[in-house]
Amino acid sequence: MTRVFVYEYLSGGGLMDGDGAESEELLSMGLSMRSAVLDDLMRLNDCIIGAATGVGMPAPLAPVLPVTPRAGEAPFDFVARESAAHDLTWVIAPETDGLLAGFHRVVEPDRWLGCDGDSIRLATAKRATLLRLAAHGVTTPLAFIDAPEVSRWVVKPDDGAGGVATRVHTREGSARHDWSQRSVDGAALSLEPWVEGEPLSLSLLCTSAGTELLSVNRQHIAIDGAGQLAFRGVEVNAIAATDPRTPRLRALAAQVRQSIPGLQGFVGIDLVWHAHCGPVVIEVNPRVTCAYAGLSSALGRNLAADVMQAHFQTLHAHA
Repeated sequence: MTRVFVYEYLSGGGLMDGDGAESEELLSMGLSMRSAVLDDLMRLNDCIIGAATGVGMPAPLAPVLPVTPRAGEAPFDFVARESAAHDLTWVIAPETDGLLAGFHRVVEPDRWLGCDGDSIRLATAKRATLLRLAAHGVTTPLAFIDAPEVSRWVVKPDDGAGGVATRVHTREGSARHDWSQRSVDGAALSLEPWVEGEPLSLSLLCTSAGTELLSVNRQHIAIDGAGQLAFRGVEVNAIAATDPRTPRLRALAAQVRQSIPGLQGFVGIDLVWHAHCGPVVIEVNPRVTCAYAGLSSALGRNLAADVMQAHFQTLHAHA
C-alpha cells in the first residue's frame, strides 16, 4: 500500500494575508481542489490517504484519515514531519511568499508529487517567467509593451494567486503610480499591458515521456469600477478537441514545457486568446489549479493515478 499525504495550505492550517472575503474565496478554492484530489485517490485500491486538516476545517470523508498539526507547529514543520511518515506528499499551495517552494524544500524529492524546485521558483516570479518564455519564442504580454492598441494596464503581485491585489488601469500613468505606491511597501509587483481577448487556461499532464494537453478551460474574470480584478470560476474542458484553436494550444503546451523542463505532474497555464496574435501566456502554475476539480470526471480517467504514475516513471528514469 502506498501512503499518500495531501496537504492543502489553507485548510491544512495555513494563513494568508488579505481581507476576509479574499481569504474565504481562496479557502473555498483550496477545499475544492483538496476534495477533487482526495476523490481521485479514494478510487485507487492501493492507497492509504492522509489529509491535512486544520482547526475548524472540514474533515475529509472516510476512509481518508485527517492529519492535524501539533499545537503551535509551523506549516513547513508539519509538512516535513508528515511527509517523512508517508511515501508520497501532494502539496496544494500558492506560490505567494515562496510557500510552494518552501514546502518543496522540506520534502524529499522522491516523495514529492509535482514540479521540481527550479520550475517552482521560476513560476513564482511572474515577470521572470514571462522573460524565460519570451526567450523561447512564446508570446507573452511583454510583446505588447509598445503596441499602440494597448488601452489598459495591469498591476499585480509578482508572486500572487487568484487575482488577489490585481488592479486594471485605463491609463498607463495611473498604472505606474499604483506600481510605485505599492512598491514603497516592499511588495514585488509586475506591471504589464492588459491583453484583450478570451481568458482561457490549459491543464497539462507533464511526464518524462512528454506533455499532454488534458483540457482547455474557460476562465471567468470580473473587473469592478475601481479596477480590482476578481476570479469568478472556471469552466472545465470548455473548448472541444475539435476546436480549430486546439492544435495551436497543444503546440503551445509543449513549447512551455520545453522552456521550463522541470514542470512535472499536473500543471496549469493561464492565457488570453488574442484576436490577431492567438494565445498569449499570462502565467504558469506549477501545481494543481481550480481546473482540476471535475476534470477526471469530464475526461473519464483518474488524474491522481496519472500523476502518481508520472512520478514513478520519472524516478525510474533517473535511477
